Amino acid sequence: MPPPRSSRPGVLVCGAGVFGRNHLRVYRALEDEGFPLRLVGVVEPDLVRAGAAATDWGAPVFSSIEESLAARARNELDFVAASVCTPTSLHFDVSQTLLAAGIDLLVEKPIATTVKQASRLIDLAARHERILQIGHLERFNPAVLATGSILNQPMFFEAHRLSIFTPRALDVDVVLDLMVHDLDIVLSLVRSPVRSLHAVGLPILSRKVDIANVRVEFESGCVANFTASRVSTEKVRKLRFFQPHQYVSIDYARRDLLVIDVSRAAHADPTAFAAAASAGAAGFPGLHIEKPPVQPGEPLRLEIEAFLECVRTRSAPRVSGEDGRAALALALDINAAIATHAERAGLARFANQP
Repeated sequence: MPPPRSSRPGVLVCGAGVFGRNHLRVYRALEDEGFPLRLVGVVEPDLVRAGAAATDWGAPVFSSIEESLAARARNELDFVAASVCTPTSLHFDVSQTLLAAGIDLLVEKPIATTVKQASRLIDLAARHERILQIGHLERFNPAVLATGSILNQPMFFEAHRLSIFTPRALDVDVVLDLMVHDLDIVLSLVRSPVRSLHAVGLPILSRKVDIANVRVEFESGCVANFTASRVSTEKVRKLRFFQPHQYVSIDYARRDLLVIDVSRAAHADPTAFAAAASAGAAGFPGLHIEKPPVQPGEPLRLEIEAFLECVRTRSAPRVSGEDGRAALALALDINAAIATHAERAGLARFANQP
């Protein structure tokens, strides 16, 4: 038997586009499985998407945040938490309104469009004692979660995130659309301030940068290379990093982790190891290749379950507002570096072409 209504907090989903529909799907699946929550409503100003949401999810649809909060004030709608899945340009306005009303939030990435806006949301969440979790989905990828036990001073990262072009999320560039996932992951693993960065990017099929390559050096000495494209002919989601005597490869899409440990071979006889490697010897003693166990799970479901647990226990989220602000700040610095490079290289004219 499902828990009583009072013990199942109501959740509102703001935005019924691509991301919003996925949030709606997961919330409804959890509710149907007896998870302590109730999907109570959707906010969607677009009439076509609003009609589809009402049909698909059987929940009341509101045209604005203000309309949903007015219904809540009249005790016609009961919700204490919300997913913000609107276009990025609306994240700040929607989130600050909900936080001020005392609603716990899961805000899709990026947290906002400016660092000042991000700081304002963090301050509002603290003042109203609300949960503010940012939807950097890859933090909940099972392959990423499995790296926790093997992390040991990573010093070089190589990230590739390539997508086939779609008209989705064209209100932001590829850095804020795709690369920001990898920026957040690397920041969470390195835990060191950025020392310098170099970046290049170009608009290809939209008016914003569609492909970018970035090199970041951290104060710790770690270096990370990032490539992101939304005009690729294939879909790639991979992160590789190197740490002392170890190579780690993460395939986000397959939720797969591969670890090659050469420490025993290198310590035993570096000269012999190098000779064997150059000769193409297989199975050289000490070269250890393994695929650590990865617990299965859909990242979005794990993310939403973690959010609901924070709402229930008032615990700090895995991806905090501060984490979201740090990823946003680095992304904006990268965009500034791309603009500087474009000006220097005479590429600025491409930004105004369709």
